[in-house]
Amino acid sequence: MSFKHFSLILSGLVLLSACDSDDGGMDTANTNANPAVIPEAFNLEIPRLDDQSGDFHAHYATTERGERVLNYTLDWHPEKKHSRWVAFIFTNTTAATHWNRGDWEGAEWEGTTWDGDPFQPDPDIPAGQRSELSDFRGSGYDRGHLCASADRLFSMDANGQTFYLSNISPQMGRFNQQDWVDLEGQVQNWGRNSSFRDTLFVVKGGTIRDDQLKGWTRSGIAVPQYYFMALLCKKYSGGQNTYQAIGFWVEHRSYGGSPVLRDWAVSIDELEEKTGIDFFCNLPDRIEIPVEQTCNPGRWPGL
Repeated sequence: MSFKHFSLILSGLVLLSACDSDDGGMDTANTNANPAVIPEAFNLEIPRLDDQSGDFHAHYATTERGERVLNYTLDWHPEKKHSRWVAFIFTNTTAATHWNRGDWEGAEWEGTTWDGDPFQPDPDIPAGQRSELSDFRGSGYDRGHLCASADRLFSMDANGQTFYLSNISPQMGRFNQQDWVDLEGQVQNWGRNSSFRDTLFVVKGGTIRDDQLKGWTRSGIAVPQYYFMALLCKKYSGGQNTYQAIGFWVEHRSYGGSPVLRDWAVSIDELEEKTGIDFFCNLPDRIEIPVEQTCNPGRWPGL
């Protein structure tokens, strides 16, 4: 499912104990929410859709039990052949591990028997507006996931969709394989820890703004200078929903395989200043404002 580019005119870490809008809280005022009439756009993980947004796409996957669930969404910019962000959630359903990347050898999916990783163009994006396999050949960069393969193990379908090229970014080999992967693994630990979260909302991306590019591949794919993550954890505690949020801002370079993840932590407010993206805009203001102001890594286990 996809929606073409449109222009909308719309009128850290802290733990906040408060009822959210779904709980019928008394103050649900929100000055920057996405319009609920756009499918998926009112989900808590979706950043604000504004004049900087590209083409909005949503991918649904089938679980092992045959249920269709939202796998991830993305903001695609064809002129950069790159997504501005990819958003998804960890719940008990999507955190399940029924598939492994190593299972692709000889597996049949979407009409193809795969010899290995099922990298392919995004079928929701028309040819000429999407990246192709040929765009990455000889680029000198890894095909780095935004929504990681290991983020989506709840079914073959879910994992396979992470190999759509709209979810892939050209990354330096050591960064992809030794550094960024460490942060991804920590997020997966939080996402699969049901005692820590009821829902973990995740936004990942690489910077594609002209002043935040490392360069371009020969085929015209933007190479980000920075990568980022914005996380919002929702947990029911003490008779109400509680929230905590944290951001990560990471320069695209080699860290020698031993990055100190805490050094990359920033508040959501700071991450918004760096990226120009309004994260978690669908939270009521009384929750969003204090949650996004403070960065306290000590509240995130293992950080």
